[in-house]
Amino acid sequence: MRLVIQRVSRASVDVDGETVAAIGRGLLILAGVADGDDEPVIRRLAAKCAEMRLFPDADGRFAHSLVDLAGEALVVSQFTLLADVRRGRRPSFSGAASPGVAAPLVDAFAQALRALGVRVACGRFGAHMSVSLENDGPVTIVVDSAELDRPRRA
Repeated sequence: MRLVIQRVSRASVDVDGETVAAIGRGLLILAGVADGDDEPVIRRLAAKCAEMRLFPDADGRFAHSLVDLAGEALVVSQFTLLADVRRGRRPSFSGAASPGVAAPLVDAFAQALRALGVRVACGRFGAHMSVSLENDGPVTIVVDSAELDRPRRA
């Protein structure tokens, strides 16, 4: 799973001119499910998102998490995060999970966030969505499940 996490003052998703999801202060999480992802990976990434300190304290340091601040999360499925652009001009999405696999895993990710006490809104899987956001910072973090087990450099 690859996530693009953006700290926002507000964010929303429209489908066919109708707002289907909206949040206030929190995180917009674009989620791409890869072949081979499973629920243990999804739960681990949800905990990482909920507990990652991306919100400032009085000194401006990243000291508070989404859980600490009772912030919200807007989860938007985005298979294009798994694009392979190494060859040619057209991206390949062969590393992305099929919709039948990805949709329940995106739902499981949102549910895992809820289980951690986060209020979660979701885009509409498979729909053409218009995502609006007001970046706060801006703060944007990319998290890849393959990176979670890699040792940190000293």
